[in-house]
Amino acid sequence: MTAQDTTAAPNGTTTNYAGDSAYVGVQAGVVHGDVYVYETPAGASPAEMFEIGVRLLTGGIPGKARELIGRAVMDGGLTGSRVCFHWQLALVSGRTRHEMPQEHLTMLHRAPGTCNATGDDAWADGVRTLCRLLESAQQPDEDLRPLLKDLDGLADPQRSMILRHLQLFLDGPLENQMWRRALDSAQQKQMANGRADRVWKFFEPKPARPRVREPRPPDLTTGTWVQALVSTAVLTAAAIHIAYLLVRELQAVALLAYLLSVGGGYCAARGGVEWRFRIERRRVKDAQYAPWTRPRSAPSGGFADKVSRRLDHYFARYVPRDTSRSVWLAETAGIRRCLRDEIVDVYREQRTGVERISWLIRYRVSDVRTRWENGTLWNYRQELATPPASMLLTVLGLALLVPGVTWTLEVAVRIDPLSVVRTAALALPAGVIAAHAWLRIVLERRRYAADLAENTQTLKACEAAFKRWKAKLADKPDDRQMATWLDCDRKMLLDEALRHYRLTMSGLISHAFIETRAFPGRSARVRKGPWRYERYKLLLFLLTTDGVRQLNAELDFAKGTFHDRHRTNYRYEAVAAVRVRQTDDDEHDFRLTLVNGEEIHVEAMAPEAEKLQDEPSSVVSEVTQDAANLRHTLTVMEGIAAEGKRWIVRERQRLGDRTESGPHPAESK
Repeated sequence: MTAQDTTAAPNGTTTNYAGDSAYVGVQAGVVHGDVYVYETPAGASPAEMFEIGVRLLTGGIPGKARELIGRAVMDGGLTGSRVCFHWQLALVSGRTRHEMPQEHLTMLHRAPGTCNATGDDAWADGVRTLCRLLESAQQPDEDLRPLLKDLDGLADPQRSMILRHLQLFLDGPLENQMWRRALDSAQQKQMANGRADRVWKFFEPKPARPRVREPRPPDLTTGTWVQALVSTAVLTAAAIHIAYLLVRELQAVALLAYLLSVGGGYCAARGGVEWRFRIERRRVKDAQYAPWTRPRSAPSGGFADKVSRRLDHYFARYVPRDTSRSVWLAETAGIRRCLRDEIVDVYREQRTGVERISWLIRYRVSDVRTRWENGTLWNYRQELATPPASMLLTVLGLALLVPGVTWTLEVAVRIDPLSVVRTAALALPAGVIAAHAWLRIVLERRRYAADLAENTQTLKACEAAFKRWKAKLADKPDDRQMATWLDCDRKMLLDEALRHYRLTMSGLISHAFIETRAFPGRSARVRKGPWRYERYKLLLFLLTTDGVRQLNAELDFAKGTFHDRHRTNYRYEAVAAVRVRQTDDDEHDFRLTLVNGEEIHVEAMAPEAEKLQDEPSSVVSEVTQDAANLRHTLTVMEGIAAEGKRWIVRERQRLGDRTESGPHPAESK
C-alpha cells in the first residue's frame, strides 16, 4: 500500500491501531520455558550477574541489564575493561542524557576508575573510545575526525555495540556521524544470518515426542479359557473313544476315514480362522475409513476441540493433487475422526498444548495425503482380502470333516450303539463351545498382534518425522538475535522517515517508537524475556522544531519489510492529552488526543494467554516495556502533552545545566 500523508480531520475521530485486538487472549503465545538465558539463579555470584546482564543488554533490555551489571560492579566489586564497557553502555542505552538520573550520570563518568579499566585489549580500546565519544558530545566544536577514525578502527563487537546503544544519548554533529555508521551497520545486518529462513522457528514451541495409542489387550476372560479347555478336553475324550472302538473292531477303512476327517477339521479350522480374521479386520478398517462420518462434537475450547480444529485446518490445507477439496474432506471424514480420537486419548493426560503436537498432526495429515496420491490409502482392502488358498483349504477341510465324521459314527453305532450315542451327545455341544471359545481366543490374539505391529510401524515413522522436525528447528534464533534484527528494522524505518521529511538526526529534538502486535501473527518469548511477534505495528514519532511527524507502519518481521504506511503531522499545540492505562492483567493502553478531537489509540501491550506459574505477569510486562523502550516514548509524549513546545526549550536548558555541572569523563581517567 502506498504511504499517504494525512492531517488531523476536523471532526472528532479515533484512529485505532489495535483493530484486531479481539484475538488477544484467544491466541496463546509460545513460552520457551526451558530457555534460561535471562534467569538469575538464587545466590548468583557477581560474575554470573554480569554475564546475565550482558545477555540482557544484547537482547535489547537495558533497564534490567543496568540493574544486574550495576549490582555486580557496585556490590560485587567486579572489575575489568569488559565489565566497564558493558556497564557504560547499559547506563546510556535506550535513553537520552536528560532522562538519565544524576546518580547514573556520575556512575557513567567514574566507571573506568571504578572498574579499573586498564590494558591494551579490545575491551580497553572500546572503553577509551566510548569515553572520548561521551566527552566529545559535550564539546560540539571539537574536530571529530580523529575520534571517528578510532571508532572505525575498533573491532566487533565493540564497534557495533557502541553504534547500537549510544544512539539516543548523543546529539549535534557527532550524532549525525554516528547515525550514518549505525545505519550502514543496520543495512548489513538486517537480513543477515539467514533471517528469512529462521525467524519462524522462534515461534515454534518445543515439540512433544510422538505417542501412539496402546493397542487394546486381548479381551479374554477366565470364563473363555475355562470353556475352551473343558470343552476341548471333552471333545478329545470323545474322539479317542470313537477311535478306540474302531481299532478294537479292526475297522481299518473307517479308522482311515476318521483320521482324514480329523485332519480335514484341523484344516477347516485353520483356514476358517484366517478367513474370519481378515473379514473382521477389514470391517473395522472400513468403519475407520468410512466417508461422510459425522464426528462426535467436542466441548468448545477444550483440548479435543483444538485438536479437531487443527486437523480440519491441515486437511483443508493439504489437498492431494488432482483432487477437489470437497471430495478429499468427505472421503477422509472417518480418518479425521479416528486421528482426533487417538491424539486426544494419548495426549490429554500429559497436559500437552496443541501447539506442541502441531508437527505431529501435520505429519499424520501429510502421510494420509501421500498415501492418497500414490494410491496406497486403501491398500488394506487388498492386504486383508482372503487368499484363495485359505478359502480352498477351508472348503476342502469341511468336505473331509462332515462326510468322514458322519460315516465313522454310522460304523461306530453298529459296534456299540449306546456308548456312541452318549459320546456324540457330549461331543456335539463340546465341539460347538470349543470352536466358539478358541475362535474368540485366536481372533483376539491375532487382532492384538496386528494392532501392535501397526502401532509400532506408525510410531517408527512418527519418530523419524520427529527427528526431522527437531533437526529443522536446530538453528532456531535466540532472543538476542531477534532483538538485533528488530533494532535494525527500527533504524530502517527511522531512516525512511528522515529521508521522506528531509531531516537529519541532529535536526531532531527527539524521536520515539511504540511497538505492538499485529494480526494475524504468532507471539513467543523466552523465560523472563520480552514478547516477540511475527508481525509488528510500529508508531514512530519525530519531534522537530515545527511539530510532530508521525509514521505508522506494519512490519513483517520474517521478511524485514514494511507495509501499510500512514503519516500524520500535527503541531505541539494540537496535542491535548496523552493517556496511558495499565490494567491488572498488564494490558497497556496508549491514547494521544488532539485538540480537534482526533484520538490516536494503540494497545502498547496486550496480555497473552500463556504464562509460567513461577513467572509473575508484572515481570513479563516490565521486561517487554524495557525492550520496546516504552518509558522513553512516554516521557517524550507526556512532556509534550503537558508543556507543548515549552517542553523542548526546558529540556534543552536542563540538558545544558547538567552538562555544565556534570563530571567530565576525563576526570575519571
